[in-house]
Amino acid sequence: MKNRVIKLMQGNEACVEGALTAGMRFYAGYPITPSTEIAEICAQKLPLVGGKFIQMEDEIAGMAATIGGSLAGLKSMTATSGPGFSLKQENMGYAALTEIPCVIVNVQRYGPSTGLPTAPAQGDIMQAKWGTHGDHPVIALSPTSVRETYDLTIKAFNLAEKYRTPVLLMLDEIVGHMREKIEIPNIEDIEIYNRLKPEKGDSDYRAYKVKENEIVPRMAAFGEGFKFHVTGLMHDEFGFPTNNAGTSDKLLRRIINKVSDNVDDIVMYDEEYMDDAEIVVLAYGGTYRSARSAVKQARKLGYKVGLFKPITIWPAPEKQIKEISKKVDKILVPELNLGQYCLEVERIVSGQSTIYSLCKVTGEAITPEEILTKIREVL
Repeated sequence: MKNRVIKLMQGNEACVEGALTAGMRFYAGYPITPSTEIAEICAQKLPLVGGKFIQMEDEIAGMAATIGGSLAGLKSMTATSGPGFSLKQENMGYAALTEIPCVIVNVQRYGPSTGLPTAPAQGDIMQAKWGTHGDHPVIALSPTSVRETYDLTIKAFNLAEKYRTPVLLMLDEIVGHMREKIEIPNIEDIEIYNRLKPEKGDSDYRAYKVKENEIVPRMAAFGEGFKFHVTGLMHDEFGFPTNNAGTSDKLLRRIINKVSDNVDDIVMYDEEYMDDAEIVVLAYGGTYRSARSAVKQARKLGYKVGLFKPITIWPAPEKQIKEISKKVDKILVPELNLGQYCLEVERIVSGQSTIYSLCKVTGEAITPEEILTKIREVL
């Protein structure tokens, strides 16, 4: 109960509070509905803790400046939605290859193009995985509540710093704009991870050399006295461009494997009512809230329905979804798109269970009643 703080807070506000708690001290971006509150609150609060806020001329520059802030040694974040997320993709690929930790928040809205700027959607799920070109590591988290937004923003920074990679926080308009009462945890109870830096006087420092028993290269900041080069080209351990086939292969596989080899550390999920389930509803983000209500109603009616929430969207919780498919014959995936994550579930299950999709692209949330109706239909 020590220093217990309870607040009525918006999802976007909780994102900023979580970022500040994680140590975010640089924000660069461009205001865009429905993420604008994140920029506004950062502009207000960052100067109070010695941080820097800068509004860039566009989304491309916002992502570039975020990368620069991290290279200079500050935990850095940017936020956007829809069209802005598309514009950030090239520089997100740059951050992935150059292993620059940062957090990109995407408060998803109805699209494509300008679409319905104030309407909820989950249409950027596949873009989060494949938006930038080439093979690249991806970590993407999806909160379902205001408190979870606070917690997962901190987690996003921890993962970015630990694995030296951009991390995506995939809110949707529902979660970003809802208000809920949340309890802010005591700061001493929160785990904060900071990037590993080279030891002072390390004369053999190489910006992209991984030390034994470590996951990623240690990261010096610009101006700390270490010489290194940063380029979007394939590079050697010093950071200089190379056309060597073996070096390029080794680099790409290493940045992919630092995530794929550590899925047990990265992947988070939640599940309820799984012991006797005959059908499982798999839902994420704002849609999970309706799914949970529908499952509770279904169980009161005597239907044996389980609930699974992937908190880590990418990498997908493959091990857990495969286990579900061995126990139940039917999995229902409701989402605010035309079946994007349903395709991933189908790939993972590989015919072990029948996958049902409930899609809605009207610019409105999926209701518990719609999910309950679908449950009755497929049982």
